Amino acid sequence: MDVIDEKGNVVPKSSEESKRVLAGILAILLGSLGVHKFVLGYTKEGIIQLIISVVSCGILGIIPFIEGIIYLTKSDEEFIYTYQTNKKGWF
Repeated sequence: MDVIDEKGNVVPKSSEESKRVLAGILAILLGSLGVHKFVLGYTKEGIIQLIISVVSCGILGIIPFIEGIIYLTKSDEEFIYTYQTNKKGWF
């Protein structure tokens, strides 16, 4: 059974914690394709990332690289709260 926080948001079980590592590695390796955004359920942001990459010829690929580092430096609880529960799409 999922837990509900003080704001009424459903906090995912620990089985979703692995998305932090997966999203972080995908952001570093395939970030310009927006794969990490799709893994987290951010379809609109993933498409935007893909378009930005095509328009800039990959020059702005540094943005998902930085996001990947941010994902990997957060704790599991902080990552789940920020990116999975509150759905913060960018940084």
